[in-house]
Amino acid sequence: MAARVAELPAELKYIQYEHSLESQYLPAIRALISKDLSEPYSIYVYRYFLYQWGHLCFMALDPVDSSLIGVVICKLEHHASHSPPTRRGYIAMLAVAAPYRGHGVATVLVKKAIDAMAQKNADEVVLETEETNIPAMRLYERLGFLRSKKLHRYYLNGNSAYRLVLLLRHIDPDGHEDPNGAADLSLDDMDTAPR
Repeated sequence: MAARVAELPAELKYIQYEHSLESQYLPAIRALISKDLSEPYSIYVYRYFLYQWGHLCFMALDPVDSSLIGVVICKLEHHASHSPPTRRGYIAMLAVAAPYRGHGVATVLVKKAIDAMAQKNADEVVLETEETNIPAMRLYERLGFLRSKKLHRYYLNGNSAYRLVLLLRHIDPDGHEDPNGAADLSLDDMDTAPR
């Protein structure tokens, strides 16, 4: 296991994913994510997200050599199971290299993704995380996500998950936006303490 860095190198660079960066970063993204996530993903899964929603995906880079330290991969689609339908953001993958954990890198990546989805008029953001992944649960709950349901034996490894939801806008059942809802939610002032 890699030793944890005592402090982050200078100011990390956080950049939005672009298609022109695929050859430089997609192999590193796949390697980083495959170390920690429960599901094996083919290159087609990454391309599914990155080709369509690269503008919602962010990377944390070392400022010295531009190596990948962390990444969040997301999407945003209409979700018809609600009445009225909503625009649902989805955090599909989040990973930070082990030596850099505990310094708030994941928090910054998730905030950037949520802000990008909010700018695209997302009503809510959802994700699933293993019930045993306590650091991830703490991170998301600190950012305002709520547990909406437990998914038994959700992952291929047999582990259960929680679906977490962050409401960005309140829409009443009659289809009217609540003017006092969370439509203008900004994550700039939220706690960025290390997890």
